[in-house]
Amino acid sequence: MTGQGRETTDGTVGRTLAVLDLVAAFGRPVRFAEILPMAGLPKATLYRFLQALTHQDMLAYDDDRQTYAPGMRLVRLAHAAWAQSSLAPLAQEVLDRLAVDLGQTVHLAQLDNGAVLYVDKRNAKLPVEMFAQSGKVGPAYCTGVGKAMLAHLPEDKLAAALSRQSYHAHTPNTLTTPEALRAELVRIRQRGYALDDEEHEIGIACIAAPILSGTGRVLGAISVTTTTATTSRAQLLALAGPVTQAAAQIAATADTWRFPEHKQA
Repeated sequence: MTGQGRETTDGTVGRTLAVLDLVAAFGRPVRFAEILPMAGLPKATLYRFLQALTHQDMLAYDDDRQTYAPGMRLVRLAHAAWAQSSLAPLAQEVLDRLAVDLGQTVHLAQLDNGAVLYVDKRNAKLPVEMFAQSGKVGPAYCTGVGKAMLAHLPEDKLAAALSRQSYHAHTPNTLTTPEALRAELVRIRQRGYALDDEEHEIGIACIAAPILSGTGRVLGAISVTTTTATTSRAQLLALAGPVTQAAAQIAATADTWRFPEHKQA
């Protein structure tokens, strides 16, 4: 469905949730005057939406500072989503083992409206400062996990995801056109893994593999991330086996997992 179509059918609920997204995106408590120019809504409408979100505990309002921030109800919902919709609980043992065996940073991610949502992470023995953190949303077109997932989407979903990419040149190595990205996705499908060759951050490289269901549906992706200062390209490529094997193990667990049925007392 197009953005315009969704706005029409989602109506007030959609616009209210968009305000919630906007407040959360600030990454800090925010005042009404800061939200207003970015919301694209009349002042009275924005105030009404903020009030509704606050009354439902989706936002918390600080009377002293006159700021809005995500509410505790979101924490409860996030915990439920992590347990029921995220791969993280199923992948914990695989992530732990891979991080210990390789001594490198390991990321687990899923696609969220064409973007990458990092749902879990294991730090290297010597942690490196980088963008990717659990709970963060990043671009798909210039990250290893993002490209690994994009490469296995059916054409209709791929076209929709590609239309949502910014193609901003984060580094000189970033792929900045849909055509260049599509060509790379073909290579990824052929070899079974994706690379981030300093495409999102200078000095940061990774190798990633898609996590696919038995029917080929994209469930997520796993990556091993390192620095170009400590790991050569040949050493990075040598991790393709462990990464793809870990992805297959998570996929097998996801295919056989069933949410536990509630037992009546």
